[in-house]
Amino acid sequence: MSHPGGPVPHRRRRSRIWLVLLVVVSVLFGVGLGVAGSWAYRTGWFEQGEPVSFDAEGGPMGEEPPADPGAKDSRPDRTPSEATAKTLLPTGPKAAFTTQNSIADGTRIAVTALAGKKSGFTGKVWVWAPKEYFDPKYARSGFPVLIALPGGNGYPNNYWMGTDLKLQSSLATWSKEKKSHPFLVVMPVLNPDATHYYDGSDIPGQPRMGTWMTEDVPDFVRANFRTFTSRDGWAFMGSSSGAFVGLKSVLKHPDRFKAVIASGPDTVPDSPLWAGHEAERAANDPRKLADALSRQPSAPDKDVYLAFQVGSREANVQDVRRFAEKYGKGRVKTRLNVIRNGSHNAKTYVGGMAEGSIQWLSEHMQGPVAGP
Repeated sequence: MSHPGGPVPHRRRRSRIWLVLLVVVSVLFGVGLGVAGSWAYRTGWFEQGEPVSFDAEGGPMGEEPPADPGAKDSRPDRTPSEATAKTLLPTGPKAAFTTQNSIADGTRIAVTALAGKKSGFTGKVWVWAPKEYFDPKYARSGFPVLIALPGGNGYPNNYWMGTDLKLQSSLATWSKEKKSHPFLVVMPVLNPDATHYYDGSDIPGQPRMGTWMTEDVPDFVRANFRTFTSRDGWAFMGSSSGAFVGLKSVLKHPDRFKAVIASGPDTVPDSPLWAGHEAERAANDPRKLADALSRQPSAPDKDVYLAFQVGSREANVQDVRRFAEKYGKGRVKTRLNVIRNGSHNAKTYVGGMAEGSIQWLSEHMQGPVAGP
């Protein structure tokens, strides 16, 4: 043993070293848990499957107070009284939502099963409401709806419900930058199975996917969210086969939907299930529908707005360009964005939306208006 004041014995030095190491490891472990917890919150790993409510978090939903005629939003032709006059409060019945994913700003992508009363088809629908939806100052205002459709089979999932493509987080950013309205994003399954494409149509003898997409899904949104009564608050966006369905739905129902962002779209109904049903196929052909509308005189309350996007490396660039140029007249207003070095994929299209497509769409749609 050393004398007092002499060197510390090796055993005691080792004990102190181990103690220091234990403290360091504990701190690092705690930091790691914190980072992991933060990641889990952002990605929804802890929350997946938990119930979600879209009820009146934004504030009271009672009788409308007198509107302040002097209060206006950034668009001079939109006052709170006008917005509330166009607003439809949730009609019910309420759906049971559970968490699918979480966004970094704390908002959630939720999912539920919808049994379509008009189509007879039952499928999943994912929804996302922006932070503005829960802001008390918008408690009596409707919100515009963007029905987002995937490419591919779109079954059993709609890939826009994931966080990897950053659709919802991008919309949140664009809204802050005043480049976009704060949209409600609705993401239904595109097809009833993974075997065929149904072209978002009521093909005879098949599940009525046209009715599902243009009637059951909007009815479901109106039942659960504050929306607008006019078509000014309803639009589609989609890629590839989903772009076809969105494009066709707007052209076929211009009284219900005002606009679409159609990215890398098919422009011809090509489901093999149309065989033997040529009249019905023609009634769902975007070319014929666009031709009919383009021959009618332009009218602000009847025009439709088609924002086309296509990557410069895609095979159908010229086909999309010809469609936009040929039918972009009369009641059909078109915008074409050829995305530089873009290819046929969803990430390309989200990037294209930032280049002006979402802003152009928003400029022609009704946005939420803050109350007094």
